[in-house]
Amino acid sequence: MQTGSSIRDALSASTEALEAAGCDTPRLDAELLLARAAGVDRASLHANSNGELTPPQAREFSELVRRRVRREPVAQILGTAHFRELELLVDHRVLVPRPETELLVELAHDGQRVLDVGTGSGAIALAIAQERSGVRVTGIDSSPDAIDVARANAERLGLDVELMIADLIVGGPYDLIVSNPPYVRESDWAGLAPEITLYEPQDAVLGGPDGLDIVRRLVPEATATLVRGGLLGVEIGQGQSRAVETLFEKAGLRSIETKRDLAGIPRVVTGRR
Repeated sequence: MQTGSSIRDALSASTEALEAAGCDTPRLDAELLLARAAGVDRASLHANSNGELTPPQAREFSELVRRRVRREPVAQILGTAHFRELELLVDHRVLVPRPETELLVELAHDGQRVLDVGTGSGAIALAIAQERSGVRVTGIDSSPDAIDVARANAERLGLDVELMIADLIVGGPYDLIVSNPPYVRESDWAGLAPEITLYEPQDAVLGGPDGLDIVRRLVPEATATLVRGGLLGVEIGQGQSRAVETLFEKAGLRSIETKRDLAGIPRVVTGRR
């Protein structure tokens, strides 16, 4: 990209490069990266599309685009991701929060004691703490690196969430336990997007041969830690709903439901003790 190019030309050229690289949303990605390089928001880019980039801005934008061409996630390039009303710090140590995971936050409509298992960046735990007054939220993760990221987010957002390194359930009892566990089948790894296989932590993605290794351990432990009437919600992958519903049934949970995401995919299984 030439220094001194117009915003319009820079967006056009970078969109073509990102599209050729196989990025799903090349224009949006280009706008987000250019807004960062120019130090403005996307609305300002559109309002000033004939404006000129300074040489330093053009050089920075070129570097950001090069990283995205290598399929590094935009959120990791920018260092932040939006999740519900929060702006979270993210990097290679944690998964980038996905919109479908918001279904777990929406379960926090009653109860005062909440546990988020596999908290990662802290997205679910922090969103619940931010949206529900008076709740006591604990987020746990087996990865010390993930807990470091979650703690940085909690401090930055000024939210009071207990965060600790732990494998599955700790403490209790809880009114609500939510989890976005690793649930991708090992055989599916090679077919995932490069944004995942090259830049996100494999341990936070893969869940064994059928994707349910962690879920099998989680469901009975969580059930034993819930108060009577307490709710368990677990995010799942496509084609796993019936198997997970069976695990819920065997653990003695009742009122079992499967909620679909915006794409119509069965995404979260819930059940009450």
